[in-house]
Amino acid sequence: MSFSVPAVDISAYVQEGEPEQRAAVAAAIDEACRTVGFIQILGHGIPADVTEGLAEALDEFFALDLETKKSYRTPSGVNRGYAPPKTESLSLSLGVESASRMNDFFEAFNVGLAQSDFPGIAVDPVHYAENVWPAAEHAPAFQGKVEAYFGEAGRVARTMTRIFADALGLAPDFFEPYTDHSLDVLRMNNYALPEGTSVRLDGDLTGMGEHTDYGIVTILWADQVRGLQVLDADGGWNDVSPADGALLVNLGDVTARWTNERWMSTLHRVKPPVVDGTIERRRSAAFFHDGNSDALISAIPTTVPEGEAPLYEPITVGEHIAAKLAGSRAGRKNTAGRETERVLSAKG
Repeated sequence: MSFSVPAVDISAYVQEGEPEQRAAVAAAIDEACRTVGFIQILGHGIPADVTEGLAEALDEFFALDLETKKSYRTPSGVNRGYAPPKTESLSLSLGVESASRMNDFFEAFNVGLAQSDFPGIAVDPVHYAENVWPAAEHAPAFQGKVEAYFGEAGRVARTMTRIFADALGLAPDFFEPYTDHSLDVLRMNNYALPEGTSVRLDGDLTGMGEHTDYGIVTILWADQVRGLQVLDADGGWNDVSPADGALLVNLGDVTARWTNERWMSTLHRVKPPVVDGTIERRRSAAFFHDGNSDALISAIPTTVPEGEAPLYEPITVGEHIAAKLAGSRAGRKNTAGRETERVLSAKG
């Protein structure tokens, strides 16, 4: 059976369409979440000039010399600022790599909602760290263009959780108490090697190691360049690239836990193609809508068969994210339990 990522137009929710239109969208999202875990969404409403501005911001920052970019690094436990190439290993977030090499060659810049964004709520200053923005003399247009996209991506993520509520037969506002101070992070990625660097075609080159996303839902903008690969139910890797004007959406581990694996977080990786002995450059920006750090996640009762126990013990979003980041950024293999087992099973 051929692999494909379903395309769903969500404009009925963006523009408050008729109930039957929204019901059709919710049914399509439920089908995609049960079978693939990745979705192409159209009708999301993000203006083209905002996504173009995001691409320009990525180009502006990542064109800086490495030493300048490194001045915006933060400690491994702080999910903000610049991450140089080969300082992370995403597969360790799931405990599926035997060696603790930090071998993912992508570089990234992270921004997110901060403690100062929630003045009336006692939030963890580590999870909600303040952003580290490039100085005006280095990247003058970066902050404004990134903030514009961040706001739009957050709106799309909240629209998706509204659709999720309908698709799961929940109250329309079910997710709101779990996301009113959500751990939202935008990770901007650049997959490229320094000019003049050649690579060996030995199969060991990793753009971003195999992993599942951590939270509720991920909204991904990406170039139409090959590299993103998704693992299917038969254990095969499949190339995925966004259609014109589309965003890619995938589920995170929190949603898999919430739905007792009715919906799954799908294993994916990035292996950009080698062209003329070097990497074909690829850009992406993943908006992670992860939920409140202190939100306790346990299986939605209607997803647990009668007489059976939930597949996962309750856990807070903060505890879950901390274990994941300790693997990917600090090099400690995460003992992810059932998540690791199902990933290894999928890989055969």
